[in-house]
Amino acid sequence: MRRTILALAAVLTVAACGADHTWAPDDEVIAARYAHDGPKAITLYTVVNNRSGSGGHSALMINGSERVIFDPAGTWYHPSRPIRHDVHFGINDQAKAFYIDYHARETYRVVEQTVVVSPEVAEIALQRVLNYGAVPKALCASAVSNVLRSIPGFESIPPALGPNRIMNAFDQIPGVEKRVITDKDDDENHGILMIQADQTINND
Repeated sequence: MRRTILALAAVLTVAACGADHTWAPDDEVIAARYAHDGPKAITLYTVVNNRSGSGGHSALMINGSERVIFDPAGTWYHPSRPIRHDVHFGINDQAKAFYIDYHARETYRVVEQTVVVSPEVAEIALQRVLNYGAVPKALCASAVSNVLRSIPGFESIPPALGPNRIMNAFDQIPGVEKRVITDKDDDENHGILMIQADQTINND
């Protein structure tokens, strides 16, 4: 069992980034779509190395007319969450928790920064990520900064190749709410992932 978990851990390496040209069929995307009833918001996720403090990955969660995660050049996957390029659809609270749990481990923490926006701004952000296209390996931060700088109210985000620069700039956006998620038991974390990978995440 432990050998299987270690093998899975090797696959779920945060540092691995590669362009995803997957294009889910319309029926799968429509069936998975999830509209969250909370405030319209833009959330930045930054995966930070606990040992070096360096940024390992950047991603965005957009809560507009539907909630999606833009995970450029990322490696997170769930069989019931369809993907088009780097956009994951159907991000209900279970899927969101699964995404965070995938990245938070003994060697990495996840910094979550959220800004509440108007429905109009949320829709602009949603269209930006839907139209961005597949992101090449190691350019996750560049893609996230490009998207953010094109959204009203986020023009101050600088061009960046490193996740920490975006995270620090995002911290200066008025109204930002921040939390840090850690997981000090990576063996338990991967065990949970193995169980969840064989389950369907409901859209309830």
